Amino acid sequence: MEITEIRIFLKESPDKKLKAYATVTFDQVFVVRNIKVIQGASGLFIAMPSRKIRIPCRKCGFKNEAGNRYCGHCAQLLTQDTPETAVHDAKAEHRDIAHPVNQEFRDYLQNKILDAYKIEVDHQQGSSPEHSPA
Repeated sequence: MEITEIRIFLKESPDKKLKAYATVTFDQVFVVRNIKVIQGASGLFIAMPSRKIRIPCRKCGFKNEAGNRYCGHCAQLLTQDTPETAVHDAKAEHRDIAHPVNQEFRDYLQNKILDAYKIEVDHQQGSSPEHSPA
């Protein structure tokens, strides 16, 4: 599988951890959108597109986002089955929609996206009024 196009969409606020979104096309036939470029403690990395997990209320069946304490439909206290699930864990609340299945491809994808991100940042800085030749 080959990456045939990467589009980078920079975020406006440079002080935040989320730096950009990427859209990646594979073999000119398959697209994955909303791959995030994030500034972590040890440098830039990518996070695959994900969605929040929803858990049904035992009383009314309404599907609530994981981590909610009360049902958004009937206001019933949402019970936790085990002490482990009672702990608030942001990672446990999201599930990847698409992701690489091995480290080799993840490294390849991350390197390509981060290279494209750096090129886009350089391009934006070069085209800004304060960096234009006088």
